[in-house]
This record gives sequence, structure tokens and C-alpha cells, in this order.
Amino acid sequence: MSRSPYDVILRPVISERSMTHAQFKKYTFQVATDANKTEIKNALEEIFEVQIDKVNVMNYRGKLKRMGRNVGRRASVKKAIVTLAEDSKEIEFFQSL
Repeated sequence: MSRSPYDVILRPVISERSMTHAQFKKYTFQVATDANKTEIKNALEEIFEVQIDKVNVMNYRGKLKRMGRNVGRRASVKKAIVTLAEDSKEIEFFQSL
């Protein structure tokens, strides 16, 4: 069963650290929690038309949050830090920020 690349890549992560990494062709994205490195690489290459050198992923469990006596949990998140190849073009979305 093949998924759309837009189902794998949910949104870019915009933070001070991710903007610093963007200078070195490292970009951070929030991805689907069940996506693997190969799916992430193929989705980004198809969406942005770039060559990807390396994909690192991080799983974050949702934090426990309380509101009075009610206890809940934030959603779990998976982030991917993608390193582009040396000869690849940059992702324009991050350059405009």
C-alpha cells in the first residue's frame, strides 16, 4: 500500500535550532509516527526535488498533562532531520524565512 508523500511529511519544524541547521543543508520536519527512513527520504525527494544524503529520526512520547484532577497526554511526535547531498539544491521554503 503506497502512501502519498504529503501523508508522510506533516509539516516543517521552525525553531531557532532548525534555522541554524538550515545553513548547513540540514532540515527538520515532523513526519508520520509510522513512517520509516526510506519513506521519508522518498517523500522529500518527490516533494522538493532534492537529493538526500542522510535521514535521522527522533521519537517523542507525548507529555502527561493535568487540568485539575483530569489527566491526559499530548500526542506523540516523530521528527526527521534530513541532510541534503553536497550537489543538491536547497529547499526554498526555508530560505524565505
